Amino acid sequence: MEFKSIEKVHQGKFITRYDLTYETVKGNTKRYEMISRNNDCKNFDDVKSDKSEAVVLIMHDKDNTKILLNKEFRMAVGDVAINFPAGLIDPGEDVETAAKRELWEETGLTLTEVKAKWPSSYSAVGVMNERSEVIIGVAEGEFAPSTSDEEEIEAAWYTKDEIKEMLKTSTKFAARTQAYCYMWAYGA
Repeated sequence: MEFKSIEKVHQGKFITRYDLTYETVKGNTKRYEMISRNNDCKNFDDVKSDKSEAVVLIMHDKDNTKILLNKEFRMAVGDVAINFPAGLIDPGEDVETAAKRELWEETGLTLTEVKAKWPSSYSAVGVMNERSEVIIGVAEGEFAPSTSDEEEIEAAWYTKDEIKEMLKTSTKFAARTQAYCYMWAYGA
């Protein structure tokens, strides 16, 4: 693959749409549509940024018998999606600070223990270059409605048996959430 050019197509509030032109190993010219949180990609190095822009929270209860999931209306799918709490890292925040803030904003719960932090990974590799970091930990407290009037979230704890049943019947999981829930519920 040989990168040829990048063109900004549309600047939105949170994402920017780009067309990337490249040449395949067989010499075919291709155009690839993508979005980015970077509103100023000018070259291929800008596309390949390794900066984490979001955090994903995989939270368990203190006994590790339940996992926290959000059921949230997502306009991009026109329906409720089952996902882990997640959100953008604000300017000046480190990942753990963003994790605590996002968890509280979306669920009312408090992050009481960080058990693991995974290195950054791609959020939606087929359409965007955003990178997320995953925090696995323990959350406690009482549920509260989202602090944002732009989010319709129903947060709840689920047991392994409940997750197993959801995995059999629900088509509303986000892929990362579905994969982790399978591994957690079945001990794979």
